[in-house]
Amino acid sequence: MEKARPLWANSLQFVFACISYAVGLGNVWRFPYLCQMYGGGSFLVPYIIMLFVEGMPLLYLELAVGQRMRQGSIGAWRTISPYLSGVGLASVVASFFLATYYNIINAWAFWYLFHSFQDPLPWSVCPLNHNRTGYDEECEKASSTQYFWYRKTLNISPSIQDSGRVQWEPALCLVLAWLVVYLCILRGTESTGKVVYFTASLPYCVLLIYLVRGLTLHGATNGLSYMFTPKLEQLANPKAWINAATQIFFSLGLGFGSLIAFASYNQPSNNCQKHAIIVSLINSSTSIFASIVTFSIYGFKATFNYESCLDKVILLLTNSFDLEDGFLTPSNLEQVKSYLASAFPSKYSEVLPQIKNCSLQSELATAVQGTGLSFIVYTEAIKNMEVSQLWSVLYFLMLLMLGIGSMLGNTAAILTPLTDSKVISRHLPKEAISGLVCLVNCVIGLVFTMEAGNYWFDIFNDYAATLSLLLIVLVETIAVCYVYGLRRFESDLKAMTGRTLNWYWKVIWAGVSPLLIISLFVFYLTDYILTGTLKYQAWDASQGQLVTKDYPPHALAVIGLLVASSTMCIPLVALGTFIMRCFKRKGDTPPVA
Repeated sequence: MEKARPLWANSLQFVFACISYAVGLGNVWRFPYLCQMYGGGSFLVPYIIMLFVEGMPLLYLELAVGQRMRQGSIGAWRTISPYLSGVGLASVVASFFLATYYNIINAWAFWYLFHSFQDPLPWSVCPLNHNRTGYDEECEKASSTQYFWYRKTLNISPSIQDSGRVQWEPALCLVLAWLVVYLCILRGTESTGKVVYFTASLPYCVLLIYLVRGLTLHGATNGLSYMFTPKLEQLANPKAWINAATQIFFSLGLGFGSLIAFASYNQPSNNCQKHAIIVSLINSSTSIFASIVTFSIYGFKATFNYESCLDKVILLLTNSFDLEDGFLTPSNLEQVKSYLASAFPSKYSEVLPQIKNCSLQSELATAVQGTGLSFIVYTEAIKNMEVSQLWSVLYFLMLLMLGIGSMLGNTAAILTPLTDSKVISRHLPKEAISGLVCLVNCVIGLVFTMEAGNYWFDIFNDYAATLSLLLIVLVETIAVCYVYGLRRFESDLKAMTGRTLNWYWKVIWAGVSPLLIISLFVFYLTDYILTGTLKYQAWDASQGQLVTKDYPPHALAVIGLLVASSTMCIPLVALGTFIMRCFKRKGDTPPVA
């Protein structure tokens, strides 16, 4: 069986697969947001500490388990103990949920990529209204980029209760996204191993090009100084540490079973410790690198908006008070405003409501993450660049490579346990299993192309794999250290690689990591309880902005099912195994004479 198992062509292919999986959209759209929220450069302190006490050790643990057991998540944990089969099943369920909603991001990236070849870019200007007498009212109240996202891309409904119908254009993009994923995983490691070279390396090329361009943009230094100016008081904020730990945890993709699946195709003698260190360091370095790129562009956008605001105020005052053209400048604006307010108080009070309060700091402090950063903030910056079509194509091509690379890992976590199963693989070839998984996910994913689809996307993104992953990795760590036995695992690793396990890994696995995960678990539970009724952001077309609403009962029921369906796999499978063993023991008991 071991000889028949497919292998990576070389260790470099395996490393590229792990990097392609771990380095994803979270590095581009969540880490910069956290830096912005928690003190810029000072956030790097808890982030780097959590990398060494949580991220790197847990990544090594999963790679070592996969390489030692040479099976997918279900088989690997069943080998350690039959009672732990539910851990692997929970990983597969979490990966299934993730794959279902994650690929809609690739569909949106395809949609924006196709529209990037238009001149001008379709999100750069507001469309005319039906009478062609002015611009569309919703677009004027929001912005051209927000309008294109919420109305043209999502055609979003006013609430989650108004489901609407499937939007055929995003639906076709979703089918295309799944077709690309299917072609990449069609031949298992043979095809995936070749694709990951591309999906892992292209984003770095694009980021490097964007870095050079970003640093040459007007106002880029404003964004970079905002990022790297440390706010040391944030080091005393427990949320900064919790979010640093959470970011490391989810950025590396721990608990999904993808890393175990990838490592199961390694040679038994592979140095998984070295690869765990390489992958985790590259992943974190990419987050910092992407943040530098993001904040240089963010600085350009904020400076552009700030200067545009000043120009509007200058034009308003010049026209209202018949001032000489060129007399008012940004440098003397405040001084002239004070003079006009004292010299012409009645006239100035009439104009005052129209005078906007322009602030560069408030523009820089506007924190946006997720789809808002990628499809609104970035597109707003891109539309103001020279040769904007080129930068738009490069950006959305990079998003696609990041998204597809992560999808290869997600689908591997689902497919490896299925292809390892003799019952399934006996009746269906690998290509058919892959096709069925992609088809089922694609059909379910059509929910996210409906008018209320973005609200369901947020539910899956926030609740499908949060508490469940923490529980999965906690049980994994306890299983290796206290069920399988740390000494036994240490001797297995030495037999495989010829290297003795360092004390550092043993201390972290046996004590530090479990305590840290329990702390995160308690924090999330407490946060959910204290939050009360869960809320979501709904788009209000009449105001051209997001408004907060309470989730309806059926949405809360779905949230409960998402959290329970994966977490309950662990105790239910353990209970089922115990009951089956009890019945088997009774059946094997010889009758009393």
